[in-house]
Amino acid sequence: MNTTINNLVFESFPTLETDRLILREFSYSDTTDLFQIRSDPRIMEFMDSPKHQSLADSKEKIVQMLDSYLTETGINWAIEDKHTGKMIGYIAYWHIIKEHVRAELGYALKTHVWGKGFMKEALRAVLQFGFQEMKLHSVGANVNPENLASAKLLKSVGFQREGHFRENYFFNGRFIDSDIYSLIESDFQPYL
Repeated sequence: MNTTINNLVFESFPTLETDRLILREFSYSDTTDLFQIRSDPRIMEFMDSPKHQSLADSKEKIVQMLDSYLTETGINWAIEDKHTGKMIGYIAYWHIIKEHVRAELGYALKTHVWGKGFMKEALRAVLQFGFQEMKLHSVGANVNPENLASAKLLKSVGFQREGHFRENYFFNGRFIDSDIYSLIESDFQPYL
């Protein structure tokens, strides 16, 4: 059982590679790609966070993501398609809780690559890194209950829905429910 996060993962940004993807550190050259993701209403439908209104919003988000790695509170990967060399999305341990040896996931893909298995491939790599290298005990995800695709993705790699919170999140003038998913290290199967 992992009881302490391996802080060595914060010495040099961990680039991950899969058959089709490179998961790498964000750079300011990703600003336009991130804006395309965070301003797309189809992608943002269940994100329950404000859409980016300008490139400045996306650049500020990249500043925050880079800073989270330096402060050891998050690891945010840009997802790059090896075949095209283009950024197609992102995946993150956006909230690392060291005292609980836990991290929370966040992710998004450009719509033109939906349904091709890219996020599942990225998620497997990030989970393997999280449990084997970071020494996380558990990984969680907070999902809008209407986001059936995200719930299906999480379940496909072993996550279990552990809770449903009614109207616990206020966004855009209304209260929204949340489903909480979790995966603990002993249940993780890298090749599921």
